[in-house]
Amino acid sequence: MPASPCDWDAKHRSTSDAPAPPASIVLELLPLLPNGPALDIACGAGRHTLLLASRGQHITAIDWSSVGLGILEARAHAAKIPVHRIEAIEAGKLGGQGTKRSGIDLLQADLEQIRLPANSFDVILCIQYLQRSLFPQISHALRTGGVLLFETFTRGQLDFASGPRNPEHLLETGELHGAFPQLRVLFYRELRAGQGIASLLAQKPATGA
Repeated sequence: MPASPCDWDAKHRSTSDAPAPPASIVLELLPLLPNGPALDIACGAGRHTLLLASRGQHITAIDWSSVGLGILEARAHAAKIPVHRIEAIEAGKLGGQGTKRSGIDLLQADLEQIRLPANSFDVILCIQYLQRSLFPQISHALRTGGVLLFETFTRGQLDFASGPRNPEHLLETGELHGAFPQLRVLFYRELRAGQGIASLLAQKPATGA
């Protein structure tokens, strides 16, 4: 996998004319995702951001690649979806419970340095990105009843010719299932069919539930 913003910029430039479709897990579980404020972590060129925004949902999309965010911005404009650049996530502007907003906020940021606001999102997506230090922040950033959809590669990927090879970017067997102890697992699976991958859908329960 690319290891720097410049590497990701080059990757996004090379694929800008052929948008990748949403991951099958996102399409499969989309009906289960709430329609409130959402966060797309490591959004890239925005294949999932645009999918959620097409439902009239407000999305905060974060990535460190200026090229990826530029592609997302252009595609949002083409789809007539409101899109804005922001300098930081401001929890007070995300909308309270029951408040309906739409459109996309774009934030270029180093995810190693990010601080996610607590109790702010009804949906968090993290697809094909692994940063273990973010796990506690992700749990705290969900609102009560909010859901996390997380999918990325496992060490089983090393049995296949393509895909990431750095063990730091690969989940151990069963790791994702227990990675968010504050959340209730709704769906979990690990596959080794052409790739090694783990998928999780988990919900933040009410306190004491």
